[in-house]
Amino acid sequence: MATITNHMPTAELQALDAAHHLHPFSANNALGEEGTRVITRARGVWLNDSEGEEILDAMAGLWCVNIGYGRDELAEVAARQMRELPYYNTFFKTTHVPAIALAQKLAELAPGDLNHVFFAGGGSEANDTNIRMVRTYWQNKGKPEKNVIISRKNAYHGSTVGSSALGGMAGMHAQSGMIPGVHHINQPNWWAEGGDMDPEEFGLARARELEEAIQELGEDRVAAFIAEPVQGAGGVIVAPDSYWPEIQRICDKYDILLIADEVICGFGRTGNWFGTQTMGIRPHIMTIAKGLSSGYAPIGGSIVCDEVAHVIGKDEFNHGYTYSGHPVAAAVALENLRILEEENIIDHVRNVAAPYLKEKWEALTDHPLVGEAKIVGMMASIALTPDKASRAKFASEPGTIGYICRERCFRNNLIMRHVGDRMIISPPLVITPAEIDEMFVRIRRSLDEAQAEIEKQGLMKSAS
Repeated sequence: MATITNHMPTAELQALDAAHHLHPFSANNALGEEGTRVITRARGVWLNDSEGEEILDAMAGLWCVNIGYGRDELAEVAARQMRELPYYNTFFKTTHVPAIALAQKLAELAPGDLNHVFFAGGGSEANDTNIRMVRTYWQNKGKPEKNVIISRKNAYHGSTVGSSALGGMAGMHAQSGMIPGVHHINQPNWWAEGGDMDPEEFGLARARELEEAIQELGEDRVAAFIAEPVQGAGGVIVAPDSYWPEIQRICDKYDILLIADEVICGFGRTGNWFGTQTMGIRPHIMTIAKGLSSGYAPIGGSIVCDEVAHVIGKDEFNHGYTYSGHPVAAAVALENLRILEEENIIDHVRNVAAPYLKEKWEALTDHPLVGEAKIVGMMASIALTPDKASRAKFASEPGTIGYICRERCFRNNLIMRHVGDRMIISPPLVITPAEIDEMFVRIRRSLDEAQAEIEKQGLMKSAS
C-alpha cells in the first residue's frame, strides 16, 4: 500500500478521507461531494493547506492552541518522555513524575483551595468524571438523594452521552437522549432573549432561575450547578455583569456545588489564568482541557477543592481512564504551562492583544449586518441581524446567514466559525497587533461579501 503524505494531490487525499474517515459533527455522506480542506502544516497563528494556501486561524484550532502552532519545545519534551516512560497507568497505587508534577503545578495556578486534580483524556471525559464525583460526594455525606445537576440551555460541556446531557444542545439530546438527574435553565443571552429588559435586570432574572429551579426540584435533591464562565460553543455568550454575583449567592445559600467548565476559558483565554477569576466566582470544581496543552496532546481533568477531594477520598472512587495522567500528555502540558508563564503570554493578552482586539472588534457594529459585538479577553462574537434597532432575527432558517458568512471567511482564508447567526473567534493568545490587523481585513471583506450574497438571495428580511 502506498504511503499517504502531504505531497499527494489534494483530490486524492479528499477521496481517501471521504472513503474511510468519519468526521465529528458532520454530515459525512456530503463530505465526498463538497471536498474537505486538507491542512498540512502550521506555525504561529497560520495554517497551510494542501493547495499551498495560507490561512489565518482565528479559532486556535478548537479554542485550544493558546501558545500558537509549531513550538518545537513541546515536540522535544514529548519525544524525551516517550523514550523514558511512554506510558504507565495511575491505577493500583502507582504514579509517575509527569502526573505528580502537573498536578502540583495546577494546584499552584488554580485559585482558592482547588488543590487536587483528577486527570482525563479531554473535557468531555472530565465532565463525565464530574457527574460521578458530585454524586459520590453527596452519597459519602449521607445524602444520596442529592443528585440532580442543573445546567443551562445552549451550554456545551462535551459530546459523550453524560457530558452532552449536562450541556444544553437540543440537537445532541435528540440523537443520544438524556441521563436522569439533569435539569436545564435558560441562558443569559440578552441580545437574543432579553426582550424589553435592560441587560442588568435580565442578568438577575436569568440567575434567579437557578434559585427557582432549586426550590421547585427541592433543595435536598440539587447537588450542583455547572456553567462556563463564558458560553463558548454556544456562541460566546457573555452574561450581564449582574449575573455571576447572583449565581454565587444562590450556590452559597443552598449549599450546592459550583462547577466551572474552564475547558475553553482556562489558561489565559479571558486575560487571567482562569475565567472564574475574570468573573469573580469561587467554584468547587473546575473542568480543564484544551489550553492545558494548547492542543498539542489530548489531556483534561477536574481541579477539585479540598472539601470535595477529602469527602470522595474516604472510600474507593470507582472511576478512571486508561489514559488518566498519561505521562507524555502530562509532560507536554507542563511544558505548555512553562511557556505560558515564562513568556508572559497572559500579560500579552491582558495588556496588548485583548485591548487592541476589543477596540477593533467592537467597531464592527458599524457594519450593516452586525448588531451586537461581545468580547472577553481573546474570545468574541458578533450577532448578525437584519435590523439592529429591534435586535431582529432573520426570517430564514436559523444559521443560514451565519453559514453564508462562514463560507465567505473560509474562501478568504480566515477560520471564523458560526453558531446559528452569530460569528465567533478565539485566536491563539500569541497573536500580534499586525496579525490582528490582517484578521480584520479578512473579517470585513467577508462581511461585505456575505451581505452582498444575502441581498442577492433576498434573505435580508426580519422574522415576523
